[in-house]
Amino acid sequence: MQLKRTYLFLLGLILLSSFAVVQHSETTKPITLLTTQTEYEVGTTIVLKFTASENEKPLLYCSNSYGSTLVSASLEGEMLLYHIPQNITKKIGVINWELLDKDTSISGQFNINPKAEVATMETYIGPPSIEAGGTDYTMLVVIPTDSLDNPVPTNTKVNAKFQFLASEENNDIFTKNLICFKNINSKKESGRMLISSESLGINSKEYTINVTAAIPTDFKISAKRPHDYADGNQITTFETTVIKDKQDNVVSDGTFVTFFITNKNQNILKTTGTTIEGVAQARMIHPDYADNWSIKAYVDGMSESNSLLLKYKQVIKDFDVTFLDKNRTITVGPLQSFMQQMIPDGLHVRLQIHKDGLLIDTLTKTSFNGYVYFYLKPAIYKNGDYNFSIQTAGIEKEFNTTKLW
Repeated sequence: MQLKRTYLFLLGLILLSSFAVVQHSETTKPITLLTTQTEYEVGTTIVLKFTASENEKPLLYCSNSYGSTLVSASLEGEMLLYHIPQNITKKIGVINWELLDKDTSISGQFNINPKAEVATMETYIGPPSIEAGGTDYTMLVVIPTDSLDNPVPTNTKVNAKFQFLASEENNDIFTKNLICFKNINSKKESGRMLISSESLGINSKEYTINVTAAIPTDFKISAKRPHDYADGNQITTFETTVIKDKQDNVVSDGTFVTFFITNKNQNILKTTGTTIEGVAQARMIHPDYADNWSIKAYVDGMSESNSLLLKYKQVIKDFDVTFLDKNRTITVGPLQSFMQQMIPDGLHVRLQIHKDGLLIDTLTKTSFNGYVYFYLKPAIYKNGDYNFSIQTAGIEKEFNTTKLW
C-alpha cells in the first residue's frame, strides 16, 4: 500500500513539472526583428526595432569598413530599440549587425547610400606639363563629395570644361567607383590650357596645364664678331635661328644649347646658351693666334645645327725680346696688334727655361700696356748657361746658350 502511494506521488510530480515546462515555453517568446527597411540615406537617424523578451536587453554588434561597435538597447513598451551611432550613419557603405542574445541568433545588414548632392569637389590633375602634338595627355580626376564628405552616387554627372587658345570645350563625364576621370590630349599648338569642372551647381577652382613644344628639329647657327683677327681679346657671339618642333611651335625658354668648337689642332672648345623666344646665344673669346674654327651646336640628344667655319688672322707678326741686368731681366714687347696699336692687356706670354738639355721651369705672365717682364732671381736660377724659349700669339722665339751671372 505504501509502495503504491510512493508511485502515485512520483507520477504526480512528473506531471506537474511537465506542465510547468510547457507553460514556461509557451510564455517565452523569441526576439524577432521588426524593422524591414534596409536602405538609408547617409546622415539620417537609423533605429533597429526588435520584439522584447522578458525585459532582456542584449547588445547589438555593428560592423562596417571603418570599424566595429556595440550598441545598447532601450526598452519602449514591448520593443527593443537600437539607435545606430552617428559615426556609422555618416559614412556610406554596408553595415552588418548581429544581436548578441544567448537564446536567439539574429543577424542582417543594411545599406547607407550617398546623398544626391555635391558640397565639395576634390580635383586632381597631372602631369602639369605635356608635349604638344596630340599624342601626350594629362588626366583630370574629380571626386564630388556630399556635405558629410562621402562620394556622391554612381552616374552623377560632372561637366569638365577646357579652354585653350581660342577654343573652349565642355565634356560630360559620370562618376563610377566613387570617382570620374578624363584624359585630356594636347593640341598641335603649344600654350596654356585652363581646366575646371562642375557638378550639381558646385564648381571646382581653375587648374593650369602647360602645353610645351615637342622635341626640337634641326636648326642653323650664325656668328657675329667685331673683326676676324686673333687678338685674344674680342668676343665672337654665336646665335641660333628660332628653334622649333615639327609642329612649328617655338621651344620652351631655357632649352639648353651646346656649341662645340674644333680648332685646326683638333682641340675642342665648348660654350653654352639657353633659348629665349626660341633663340640661343653663346660667346667665345677670340684665339690669340691664327686659327680655323669649325662650330656645331646641339640640343643634347634631340637636334643639331649646320657646321660653321670661321677663320682668324694672325695679329702679331713679330715681337722683340730684350735681356738686361746680367740677362736676368727679360722684356718681351712691344706687342702690337693689326693696326700697330698695343695689344689689349691680358695676352699670355710663356717663358720656358732649359738647362743641360732639360726643361727646369715654365713661367707664364700676361701683357700689360703691350709689355711683359720676367725677372730671374739669382737664388733660384744659379749663374750659368741657359736656353730660353718665349712663346706668344702662336709665335715662338728661342735663345740658346744665354749666360746668367
